[in-house]
Amino acid sequence: MNNLSDWITGIRSLLAPAIIRCLICSSNGRPSAGLPGICTGCEAGIPWIRQPRCQTCGRHTGCPDCSRSGQSAPILYNRSAVAYTQVMRELLGRYKYRGHERLAPLLGLMLDRAYIQLKVYIDHRQNLTLVQSQRLPVHSILRKKKVNPANLWHADLLVPVPVSDSRLMERGFNQAERLADVLSGLKGIPQLPLLVRTHHTGKQSFKSRAERIADMKHAFAANSDNSVRAQISSWLSQVQDPGRPLQILIIDDIYTTGSTIRACAEAVQLICASHRRDAEIYSLTWARS
Repeated sequence: MNNLSDWITGIRSLLAPAIIRCLICSSNGRPSAGLPGICTGCEAGIPWIRQPRCQTCGRHTGCPDCSRSGQSAPILYNRSAVAYTQVMRELLGRYKYRGHERLAPLLGLMLDRAYIQLKVYIDHRQNLTLVQSQRLPVHSILRKKKVNPANLWHADLLVPVPVSDSRLMERGFNQAERLADVLSGLKGIPQLPLLVRTHHTGKQSFKSRAERIADMKHAFAANSDNSVRAQISSWLSQVQDPGRPLQILIIDDIYTTGSTIRACAEAVQLICASHRRDAEIYSLTWARS
């Protein structure tokens, strides 16, 4: 009888949900099925940006920035995974400033949500354009057999926003590069350090919009390292259909005014032009303020 009781107790323990120490709240709780390392309570409280109000920059609230100028932006669209709430600010601070590098896989998985959202939006726009150009009924966009897989959007390259040498020494890692590593592994998209930061711009969180924009002018340039240049040439030789624009994703942790992303995009455009290639540039950030 005791053996049977022990057996039943063992089965119940196997079927019962495991308890983990959550990476966000540091309490013991049931693990999330989709985001390893956090509890179900914290997963339920993540401020996902599911329906951005601005389709250009991905902002979840009213956005005056994208309508301030009639000039075309160097990036087509940005998407961010979460709103930059106090809880998300604390989480990012622990990752960037307190050396909690084990948070990188979690933040990278969250960033993947933004990639999926961006892909769905671009595919929808491209398919709608195809429907309109061929004068097909609008409902044809919903019929999957009409969609040619070759027409579905995919990124060719991930480019992390670089940090200055002093910031790299201070933190020991580039947070954007770590996020790009996770996304690269999930999606099979290569990443290359195309850019270097030409000068240290100081902490941006305490600066006004105008100060950030001024700081970021000429803040990035092409990485002149010979090994990186060789990797670029090798990557370009492997890109299918060399006549089409390259689809490049700039990766960063947070989008505030977009000045950093735009400066990086302008530098990437120059690099692509030097290789006589057109490029369409997008960005993904973990959070949107």
